[in-house]
Amino acid sequence: MVTAQASRLTTLRQASSARVDATLAALFDARPAVDERLEAAMRHGLLVGGKRLRPLLVYLAGQALGASEDDLDAPAAAIELIHAYSLIHDDLPAMDDDDLRRGQPTVHKAFDEATAILAGDALQALAFEVLASRPYPRLGHLVTTLAVASGRDGMVAGQALDLAAVGGHPDVEALAHMHAHKTGALIVAAVRLGGLVAVEENDPRLAALIRYARAIGLAFQIHDDILDVTGDTATLGKMSGADAARAKPTYPSLLGLAGAQRKANMLIDEAIAALAPLGEQAAPLADLAHYMIERDH
Repeated sequence: MVTAQASRLTTLRQASSARVDATLAALFDARPAVDERLEAAMRHGLLVGGKRLRPLLVYLAGQALGASEDDLDAPAAAIELIHAYSLIHDDLPAMDDDDLRRGQPTVHKAFDEATAILAGDALQALAFEVLASRPYPRLGHLVTTLAVASGRDGMVAGQALDLAAVGGHPDVEALAHMHAHKTGALIVAAVRLGGLVAVEENDPRLAALIRYARAIGLAFQIHDDILDVTGDTATLGKMSGADAARAKPTYPSLLGLAGAQRKANMLIDEAIAALAPLGEQAAPLADLAHYMIERDH
């Protein structure tokens, strides 16, 4: 990525992260806690680090179609709440059994398993509370988008497929199917949420954004698989080599490192091509696609 593009994206990422972090922190500051330990666990899983990719996608997609930042705050916060809940549960001993997340002890390590489960449950519910708190013209579509992407047709289904694949030998198509749900569903939802704040569901520009999101969602996961092989624990903020240790199928294990990188690059090209109908308004989304491959996410 050329310097001007990188600088523009860095500025957008920092502004987006600061904005959504302020929105998320305000959710805890606005009212007294019923249970202090639960609130502390929720804060730990939500506010301690994170690159805030999904909120960034909400902002960039919505602004590409003319939405204001103020109107995008609630869906940006909602998608990050769902993401945080999913990570807390994914880290549990019954799932991936991880000790580190974002360079910090996972919630069940910092607190305990029961509190981690409850914190994830509460964050999930809070996501829908936040989203439903604003009188959006297409509120029903927004809520449905988040619910479908989060549940049995989206991220949770992907987690189930992921658990079932441990120790197995799926082909590339089966692996893509699993990741389209586990990782891709929330990435597509982020773009769709941002778009729906601005335009009707049948707007062709929204369809173009969703094609973009599907491509970068899979590219994101492939790059994550690559980093699990090539990265280190300090850089990743979680244990490196964890997928191999659990005998989890990955793109590098099926395609090799070079093959996985080629696949990711091909998907990034597809994503950028999908943005053509949006013109210059979608330039930051194209910059983000390049960034995902050129640097760690």
